[in-house]
Amino acid sequence: MTSSPREVVIVGSGPAGLTAAIYCARANLEPLVFEGEPSSTGDQPGGQLMITTDVENYPGFPDGIMGPDLMAAFRAQAARFGAEFRTEKISRVDFSGQPLRLWVGDDDAPSALARTVIVSTGAQSLMLGLEAEERLIGRGLSTCATCDGFFFGGQEIAVVGGGDSAMEEALFLTKFATKVTVIHRRDQLRASKIMQDRAFASDRIEFLWNHAVTDILGDETLEGVRVRHTGTGDEHTLPLAGLFIAIGHRPNTDLFRGSLAMKPNGYLITEPDSTSTNVPGVFACGDVQDDVYRQAVTAAGSGCMAAIDAERWLEAQHDAGHR
Repeated sequence: MTSSPREVVIVGSGPAGLTAAIYCARANLEPLVFEGEPSSTGDQPGGQLMITTDVENYPGFPDGIMGPDLMAAFRAQAARFGAEFRTEKISRVDFSGQPLRLWVGDDDAPSALARTVIVSTGAQSLMLGLEAEERLIGRGLSTCATCDGFFFGGQEIAVVGGGDSAMEEALFLTKFATKVTVIHRRDQLRASKIMQDRAFASDRIEFLWNHAVTDILGDETLEGVRVRHTGTGDEHTLPLAGLFIAIGHRPNTDLFRGSLAMKPNGYLITEPDSTSTNVPGVFACGDVQDDVYRQAVTAAGSGCMAAIDAERWLEAQHDAGHR
């Protein structure tokens, strides 16, 4: 740990965090980025795009780009301008006063001091907990219809879930698929009535009630799913070209409980038209504070906002100190 606080410390290294790093580095703020470390829970430096294959909706790549390649380019660009990276995961923080303090592991002394912190730890899609998910994600298995629906034109696919998100995914996917089967473990949806009505009205959506997915089939690409009736226990195979899991998202905000204001669903609260949190000098960007759009391009945009907000906050503090 250095004895003097860094101007900017960034926690997280997805599109939001790395965009913030690019902007902070170009502003000569010499940002320190804690990019995280791979874990069995699905965390990885680079965020969710590191487990995404073809990315075709990020501007500037007419032929598409692999998710890991896109994030490698983000990181290289930030490093080119002077961002420093540590492949470590922050374990606790103390935002009760200046300087802001952050720890890695169980050390007594803080691992970093900062005048400003940009939180960009992202969110995770909730999964079914099946072994095949890790193998087939991006290979017929997806958690984002907006991202991947285009790849399933003229094919039969399924959506797992029964809430508003699942209905939104299913309705969007009808633009491409010949049939969308909604697999739900209950006999009625949890979605709002308006979303239910829209889904029931579509002639391309069918419902498989009282069923749970027990296995996802395919070696290199998804070929189908194994489903079990929740009442009788009977199982059968459902051939599919694609499967979209839409059972919710979980923001990576446990680290900040008690330090930063959150919505009931765990997403960080930022001020309107700003990335400022309830703690002066702490900013949040990307999916950790966005429970609506959850796209790489919107995350990158908010990363730019956070960097500008942090730079302006530092300038205001400097000006106040010279009055």
